[in-house]
Amino acid sequence: MRRRSRAVVAAAPRALGRPRSVSRGLPRWWGCCVLVVLAGCDTLPGRPSASDRPLRPAQVVDFEQLYGDNCSGCHGAQGQLGAARPLNDAVYLTIAGIDRMRQVTAAGVPGSLMPGFATAAGGTLTDQQIDIIVRGMVSRWGSGARLEGVSVPPYAAAAPGDAQRGAAAYASYCAGCHGSDGNGGQKAGSVTDGSFLALVSDQALRSAVICGRSDLGMPDWRNDVVGRPMSDAEITDVVAWMVAKRPKFPGQPYTN
Repeated sequence: MRRRSRAVVAAAPRALGRPRSVSRGLPRWWGCCVLVVLAGCDTLPGRPSASDRPLRPAQVVDFEQLYGDNCSGCHGAQGQLGAARPLNDAVYLTIAGIDRMRQVTAAGVPGSLMPGFATAAGGTLTDQQIDIIVRGMVSRWGSGARLEGVSVPPYAAAAPGDAQRGAAAYASYCAGCHGSDGNGGQKAGSVTDGSFLALVSDQALRSAVICGRSDLGMPDWRNDVVGRPMSDAEITDVVAWMVAKRPKFPGQPYTN
């Protein structure tokens, strides 16, 4: 009787529980269920699609976003009315040229507030992104300069100017707006203020004299005096006159 009872008790779990074949198949069954659920995660409600997921910074190739994130803070939302010179200026873009614009965007301007945006210069933009920004500015804002048949001064000065000659050129072309001493007049502000001169490079001053400020109504080198465009030498000398009034700060030669 005891032997029979033990056999019945031993067989009871098998009779009441799952068959061995079923128990062994459970891990595989659960594994298949997990795989099916994971495969369907991309279709769950509320999950963003691939097009809705944010791009990594190096993946952004849209001009509007690249310009807005990197340039608009200084040069204005639409390339105008910023603290720095306007880039939405066909004359400036034509005179500077696409290669120079690419160089300045990538490497910056030493001795000024213009940083380099290329990764090689410590920035965050790839070469492709810099090319998109530069070509985007030229294609959107670089037409309509109307410089055909015009003697265009070079973007950069070939040699240092003469400050004494620059004083005479300033009196002829600039004093009517900026005042006889450069401290500002009724039409425009000071061009000899120490803080202003400390923040801009020689090239920025030259670009302003050549191209003006189209967004503020400042004429370019052709229209300061009607019928008398400034010569390259006069532009260079006026810049030298302003540079001579810049406060001297050690370590900041402002040669660019």
